[in-house]
Amino acid sequence: MKITKDMLIAEVLRINPHAARILMSSGMGCLGCPSSQAESLEQAAAVHGIDVDELIEKLNQ
Repeated sequence: MKITKDMLIAEVLRINPHAARILMSSGMGCLGCPSSQAESLEQAAAVHGIDVDELIEKLNQ
């Protein structure tokens, strides 16, 4: 399954077993926070000043 910017963080973490490492190394250090589980990848990237397209590319590799 391909990861997209509208997927929730929780869904991304279920799909890709390496997603937590990739997200944290990109600057998203609060993956355990309840609100982060309900955010889309695009929303979380915007809050952290991360290019969502680059992040999606890393997650789908």
